[in-house]
Amino acid sequence: MSLHQAFGNIDIYLFDQLLKGRYDDCKKVLDIGCGGGRNLHWFLKNGYEVFGVDQSADSVAACKQLAAELAPGNPLNNFKVMAADHLMFDNNSFDLAVSSAVLHFASDENHFDLMVREAFRVLKPGGYLFARLASDIGIESLVKPLSNGRYLLPDGSERFLVNLQTLLRYTEELNGRLYEPIKTTNVQNLRCMTTWCVQKK
Repeated sequence: MSLHQAFGNIDIYLFDQLLKGRYDDCKKVLDIGCGGGRNLHWFLKNGYEVFGVDQSADSVAACKQLAAELAPGNPLNNFKVMAADHLMFDNNSFDLAVSSAVLHFASDENHFDLMVREAFRVLKPGGYLFARLASDIGIESLVKPLSNGRYLLPDGSERFLVNLQTLLRYTEELNGRLYEPIKTTNVQNLRCMTTWCVQKK
């Protein structure tokens, strides 16, 4: 079996956590903003109970198709059209929540806050959040503020951006702990993507 067959087009930093065995004891996984399921191959193929939500009906349909192919026993009803700031799941439901390239689409500070707090709410105590999101870390002087936490990036896109202090503040406020140091990838000073890995205490 090739790496691509095993892991699909997985986020490389999520792949890193899998290689470290970080989620070996997790059983129930939620992908918030699942798209077509690019980050779910491994979990579907290895016996996890997998859920995915996205605002796009087409993405949810693609994720259901992928799940049907890779894990016929995983209920297709686990994949739903749903907003990240209003997750229709009970408190303390999941061992792992994945949020890859979602949080930087927040419309303002309040929207970002709602999405982050919803992700933590549905995590079990001891559960893990894996998040990848745009930040200004390393390109502070190159981004142009618009309003409500949104910025114009050098690549021409508009994103809600966080900084290191914001992520550390949320980690503390939400009673979490970093299970991996905060890491940022600078893409030729055009944009920066930060990996935020937090465990709920």
